Amino acid sequence: MIRTILLIYLVPILLIIHVIKTNRNQIWIWVLALFSSVGALAYIVVEIIPDLMRSRTAQRTARGLKKALNPQGDLRRYEEEARVGSNVATRQRYAEELARHGRFDDAIAQFRSVLTGLYEHDPNLMLGIARAQFGKGDPAAARATLDDLIRLNPDFRSPEGHLLYARSLEGEGNIEKALDEYRVLATSYPGAEAAVRYAQLLESRGRKEDAQRVARELLEQARIAPRHYRRAQQSWLDAAQRIL
Repeated sequence: MIRTILLIYLVPILLIIHVIKTNRNQIWIWVLALFSSVGALAYIVVEIIPDLMRSRTAQRTARGLKKALNPQGDLRRYEEEARVGSNVATRQRYAEELARHGRFDDAIAQFRSVLTGLYEHDPNLMLGIARAQFGKGDPAAARATLDDLIRLNPDFRSPEGHLLYARSLEGEGNIEKALDEYRVLATSYPGAEAAVRYAQLLESRGRKEDAQRVARELLEQARIAPRHYRRAQQSWLDAAQRIL
């Protein structure tokens, strides 16, 4: 009985506080005060649920659920768009989705099909090819494609492409050159992955102290970084912690 009474009066009070703190229409205060539980239900349905549905977390959850229920949905849609539109943008999206589904040879073929005319040396398309080549387990081909990309587009800058180049060198077994690239990336890459991969490679080469130094510096920087950065990079930060 007491619990029911508390819910009837406490929930509307908490929602009135929410109205004030979030600068909602002040009429809600009267609705919540006069109609109690009915007003609370109306406020939750009209104001709170739509806000939750618009939040990034809710949108990511909805997209994840959609992909889980229909994992081929985007692939089929992009395939149809590429067939009907048949322009660089639609075919690039289709190629990228093919790669996400592990169909690397098909992705490479799609990327190559639009490397013509004005787009013959397009760096984003070439980077897509390199990603697919690396994904299919051919780091040498990925590195060769990236070398061509750099030669044909000397002003192009891509942290992702730079990291892929370092990983391709590592995959080929060119460890010293890979370490050189990772060393640069460790302090310039917008995320923790490059520094962690650098530390892991150092550790694998028996350079434990150097690996720990890189991991420690990364974790010290992460402590003063914004919370959203730490959330986004948590798996890499955990990997860095395991090196210490």
